[in-house]
Formats: sequence, structure tokens, C-alpha cells
Amino acid sequence: MKKDIILAGVGGQGVLSIAAIIAQAALDKGFTVRQSEVHGMAQRGGAVLAHLRLSDQVIPGDLVPQGSADLIISMEILESLRYAAWLSPEGALVTAAEALVNIPDYPDIEELKKTVGSFPRHCILEAERLAREAGLPKAVNMVMVGAASTFLPLEPEGIEKVINRIFSAKGFSVSGANLRAYRLGRENGSGQ
Repeated sequence: MKKDIILAGVGGQGVLSIAAIIAQAALDKGFTVRQSEVHGMAQRGGAVLAHLRLSDQVIPGDLVPQGSADLIISMEILESLRYAAWLSPEGALVTAAEALVNIPDYPDIEELKKTVGSFPRHCILEAERLAREAGLPKAVNMVMVGAASTFLPLEPEGIEKVINRIFSAKGFSVSGANLRAYRLGRENGSGQ
């Protein structure tokens, strides 16, 4: 078993938190994990990219080769398309529907959705709405973990344990809201 994942977004959206949760759940299951990350020029607003590789065998390197990613998880719809060349023909693209307009000539959002919709396996999720429904608007990244979890070789309970472990220090209300966000993402994230 091997899963190559590209995680994309904009600084401040929680891309690296998604990578940490998936990586820890994979380690807990006994998988080998390799990760590499690239931060944008600005702490907030710059592009953030992470390569995450999970396997039950030795992994030769940290970077996912172009055209071989099993999954792209994106916090921002334009960023999902920036890394589409990494997706394998059988891979899945999971993205938040919302745009973070941080450039003057940002493309039309409906055109972006059409382009994502043209991928054979895709999921466009209203992640911000689901995070608010969970009771924590900042939990958009946990919604995306939930949506992507259906494409991962990890049990939902294993991911939930990691989320609870990471957020329990912030109190029951925060950990509970993050778990609800994860579950809502999982329920709504089946896609095509």
C-alpha cells in the first residue's frame, strides 16, 4: 500500500495541520510517513504546499513525483488547480469551494468549479459553511480532513483519536467542534 498526497492552500489556512493529523494517524497505524513542505513568501497569503507520502513499505523520497499523486487536498479552489499536474489519472482532487481572493486578476469562481468538476474523481465542498455548522468557523481544515478521509487507507476512528489528542489541550468545546467539523466533512465529502 502506498498513498501519495499533495496538500495545497494559502498561508494561515491550516494546510500543515492537515498534514500533521494525517501523518500522525498513519504513524499510529504503523505506516512509514515521509513529508516535505514549502511555505509561501508571506506567513499569511502566500502559497503553502506539502507532499505527504504514506506506505506500508520503505518510501524512497519525500517528494511526490508529478503525475503520481493519489490525492490532492486543497483549502482553496485555485490552489487545487495549481498542482493538478501532480495528480495521477486515477487520483482524486478534494477542494474547498471557497476562494481566497488574494490577487487582482483572480479567475471566475464558477469557471474554477467547472474545471475541478472535469476531473473524473473530485469533491468540491462548502467547507466554510460546514465549519460554521460544526460551531467553529476556524475548523475548515478539519472539514477538509474529513472529506479527504474517504480516500485514505486510515480508519475514521484513528483520525478522530489524533484530532482529539491535538485539540484536547484547548478544552472540550474546541476539540468537540473540531471532531464535529471532521465528521461533517466526512459525511459531505464523497464527491464524484
